[in-house]
Amino acid sequence: MKLKGVSTVGLGYIGLPTSALIASRGISVAGMDVNAKVVETINKGEIHIVEPDLQVYVAEAVKKGLLKASEEVQPADVYLIVVPTPFLSNHEPDISFVQAATRNVLPLLKEGDLFIIESTSPVGTTEKMAALIYQERPELKNKLHIAYCPERVLPGNVMYELVHNDRVIGGMDDAATQKAMDFYRLFVEGDLHATNARTAELCKLTENSSRDVQIAFANELSLIADKAGINVWELIRLANKHPRVNILQPGCGVGGHCIAVDPYFIVSEYPLESQLIGKAREINNYKSFWAAEKIQNARLAFQLKHHRSPSLAIMGLAFKPNIDDLRESPAKYIAHKVLQNSNGEEVLLVEPNLKDHPVFKLTPYAEAFEKADIVAFLVAHKEFRTLARECGDKVVLDFCGVWAG
Repeated sequence: MKLKGVSTVGLGYIGLPTSALIASRGISVAGMDVNAKVVETINKGEIHIVEPDLQVYVAEAVKKGLLKASEEVQPADVYLIVVPTPFLSNHEPDISFVQAATRNVLPLLKEGDLFIIESTSPVGTTEKMAALIYQERPELKNKLHIAYCPERVLPGNVMYELVHNDRVIGGMDDAATQKAMDFYRLFVEGDLHATNARTAELCKLTENSSRDVQIAFANELSLIADKAGINVWELIRLANKHPRVNILQPGCGVGGHCIAVDPYFIVSEYPLESQLIGKAREINNYKSFWAAEKIQNARLAFQLKHHRSPSLAIMGLAFKPNIDDLRESPAKYIAHKVLQNSNGEEVLLVEPNLKDHPVFKLTPYAEAFEKADIVAFLVAHKEFRTLARECGDKVVLDFCGVWAG
């Protein structure tokens, strides 16, 4: 498959790594983002997110002139839509970013082009975007290749998984599926699995809903163990000695733009059929509320015992260990709740993967740990595992298993 170029709409946590990887294969990539600062940063050969190895890929691609960023979509043979799909306040999916990205591409489309949506989307979104395209550009009816191919990578290991993970590719017709598979073979070494667009859309939602349900079981178990006075980490370790049991580790909730969001795309469309999926969302959301209450109770107990207000350290704000991504982070929610309930106590917020934050004042992790009377581990960042466990009279609340075992 010979390409003159690829145009990527969205240069965030997936769009930029994907663009850089494609460029590393000698293919010219024009990336578009609405954030001028992001565009400027990338064109310097630098990155605006934390992701291992990404800096090397971007710097090399920009140096060779194979990756350029701009605030406008550029003409190409392949268009990748890699923009966020958040949910509204009522948990209804919001596909307005996908629609806006599609409208930006509309004037540039030509016969034979490949249009791929990678953004996580409700079932039927690809069909809706195809209808939008053909409504505005009727002369292109049945002359484009439109497909859906969701990413399935883990932050912190994106560059490796983009290459080696299998991909599910669903076209609007067989020709579109084949065209998209030919494209992904240029940079994906994992197996490519052909299907239709609707199945590919639901497959992505299914993967993350399955993980959400599994995490909900672990989080619910942690609530039971806490009430029973049992160490949940030891409990799970022992239960997992069973040859057919593999319980995940609990945390302070579930975050990120995938697992914390995607199940709602199913629940909103199929409320009667998705009882377990919906309940898992409730459990994982409740775990964050419960953790905030535990911190509040520890604060009150300290005040009664010592007749003074404690200093608190909130350890971690990202949605998972060793990254800088705060999207839908339960730790961020808990930090907000702690600050709201503060009565003038010193609250030290820690996130070692961020230099600064527009809302939170950040404190170095060692300094916060040293100063605090109450330490709440919300994210199991690797830095936290180096802290001395002999911590005197400190009250330590470990919601993520930093010191488990």
